[in-house]
Amino acid sequence: MQFLIVIALLVAIGLWLVAIYNGLVALSNQIRNAFAQIDVQLQRRYDLIPNLVETAKGYLKHERETLEAVIAARNTAQAAAKKAEADPSAAAVGELSGAESALGGLLTKFFALSEAYPDLKANQNMAQLQEELASTENRIAFARQAYNDAVMSYNTKRESFPDTLIASRFGFKPAAQWITEEPAAVRQAVKVSFS
Repeated sequence: MQFLIVIALLVAIGLWLVAIYNGLVALSNQIRNAFAQIDVQLQRRYDLIPNLVETAKGYLKHERETLEAVIAARNTAQAAAKKAEADPSAAAVGELSGAESALGGLLTKFFALSEAYPDLKANQNMAQLQEELASTENRIAFARQAYNDAVMSYNTKRESFPDTLIASRFGFKPAAQWITEEPAAVRQAVKVSFS
């Protein structure tokens, strides 16, 4: 009888450990899925940027450096995204976050510069591309939030006792949140004047 109790206890412990392991695997896969959703939106943005620059090129003839910098930043961010997609480690996500911040800063500069060209602002194609890009930026923000939520759930489970024992034994590494480093100009409060 005692032998059956010991066997039942060992089976229960084994099933409990399997459940912990499977829970960590499921949360890890949620992170990968959430990152894939970000990647879809980033690729959409990367595809829009050359069209935007090409549209503006005729109007911004004297701003060649800015246009080239936007394309270079887009290419750097796209390469970082491919690297992070292959392995969404903390280092790869951090590199992608930095590249995206740099691209965002240059796009802000690009749009501020385009405001000085009334013909460019009136261009229908440019307006449509800006609207599509703004819509994509919103989608990226939502996808990034879903990714960060998945990372938080995974890290919480991974760091909780006794799950941490299984996580460390089977190599479940901490996942990195996607933290944006937006330019100071973007983070400043909007000043409203009624005069």
